[in-house]
Amino acid sequence: MKRLFDLTFGLCAMIVLALPILFVAVLVRLTSPGPALYWSDRVGKGNRIFQMPKFRSMRVGTPAMATHLLNDPKVYLTPIGSFLRKSSLDELPQLWSILKGDMSFVGPRPALFNQDDLISLRAKQGVHDLIPGLTGWAQINGRDELPIPEKVKLDVEYLQRRSLVFDIQILWLTFVKVLRRDGVSH
Repeated sequence: MKRLFDLTFGLCAMIVLALPILFVAVLVRLTSPGPALYWSDRVGKGNRIFQMPKFRSMRVGTPAMATHLLNDPKVYLTPIGSFLRKSSLDELPQLWSILKGDMSFVGPRPALFNQDDLISLRAKQGVHDLIPGLTGWAQINGRDELPIPEKVKLDVEYLQRRSLVFDIQILWLTFVKVLRRDGVSH
């Protein structure tokens, strides 16, 4: 049922958002040198590595690490990078990962390939058996501000409570948070 929801909602979203996606891609290319998309190595279900696309909000050559670990993340942002992140428009290409089956609309956010502490804690708690999501319970309860143990605690809560109704609730709360731009630190 969840996969059918992802495919149906994902196809509809791709059709409705096709023009905005194209517009953002052009805007990224016009405002900074480099490709419009950044393909990030992420950890998926069963700790399998997959490539997740995002609109590039950081300059080419930025170290591949969690943004909060950079000394001064603002130095690496493209001219429209902060706007893309605060509006979550940088996440739109992940619709491709959802349609492909690497991601779902709701699940734990996929860890970077080098976030060993997060990957290890999730594996110990069984969270690694879930398909990662565009949004998730931890995302709407703190996003960038949460320490890793708290993220994993919320991921475990999602694992235990997951259902289509809970997913729809998380999607709605995500929509509200994005409109308010809550929980984005850069």
